[in-house]
Amino acid sequence: MASVTLGGTPVNTISNLPEVGSPAPAFTLSRNDLSSVTLNDYRGKKLVLNIFPSVDTGVCAQSIRTFNEKASALENTEVLCISRDLPFAQARFCGAEGIENVSTLSDFKRGEFGKDYGVELIDGGFEGLHSRAIVVVDEKGKVIHTEQVSEIGHEPNYEAALNALS
Repeated sequence: MASVTLGGTPVNTISNLPEVGSPAPAFTLSRNDLSSVTLNDYRGKKLVLNIFPSVDTGVCAQSIRTFNEKASALENTEVLCISRDLPFAQARFCGAEGIENVSTLSDFKRGEFGKDYGVELIDGGFEGLHSRAIVVVDEKGKVIHTEQVSEIGHEPNYEAALNALS
């Protein structure tokens, strides 16, 4: 369990992020058209998993915008922005913001991603949503970088995540 804060109030996650050097846990998430996508669909690609509570909060929205801007320069890399938001909300946000270089994926159907990656919040005002975290996976499916952001209202360290790709 990781202890983080939400507006300065302590909250806890269900577990810890996957360990660096371990295989990335398998997942099945929903695309904006409600089709499913799995970790295996990205085999051979580097992944940046930008995990957050909701596209409808300022910091979460900013993280999508920032990774969208930086993603166009990344080679053989996909940035996956993952939350429990309904795919319709994610699609609305991306359309309104002109987001084209990242994929938004939802954990709304199964809810297993939050548990398997250790980011599901188990108490506090955002209980059941994801904490803010980054997991970077290499093209062989191995976790090469993680960041559990200590305050949910803060942005992740974008540069650390992107530097892990090189």
